[in-house]
Amino acid sequence: MEFQHSVELVGRAVDSAGVAVIVVGTFLATVLAAIRIGRRQPGVYRGYRRRVGRSILLGLELLVAGDIIRTVAVAPTFASVGVLAVIVGIRTFLSFSLELEITGRWPWQKPAPGADD
Repeated sequence: MEFQHSVELVGRAVDSAGVAVIVVGTFLATVLAAIRIGRRQPGVYRGYRRRVGRSILLGLELLVAGDIIRTVAVAPTFASVGVLAVIVGIRTFLSFSLELEITGRWPWQKPAPGADD
C-alpha cells in the first residue's frame, strides 16, 4: 500500500508540474507580449502564439507522463490502460497539431534552412 500511495503522489506532482508549466508559461508570454507592445516592437502576436504554444506542449508532455505513472504503476487493469491509451492518443494529436501551428511543419520533418526555430 505504501508503494501505491507514493506512486500516486509522484503522478499527482508530475500532473501539477504540467499545469504549472502551462499557467506560468502563458503568464510569462503575456507579460513579454505586453512589454513588446509597449515598446511597439513588430511580430508581437506571432511570438506570443509561439511561446504560449510551447508552454502548452511542454505541459501536455508532463500531463501524459503523470497519467502513465499513475495508470501503469498503480492500477494496471485493461480498463485503465484503455482509458490511458485514449488520453495519450488525444494529447498526442493535440501536440502534433500545436507543433504544426507553431513551426509550420510536422515534428518529424526537418526545419527549413535558415528557419528560426
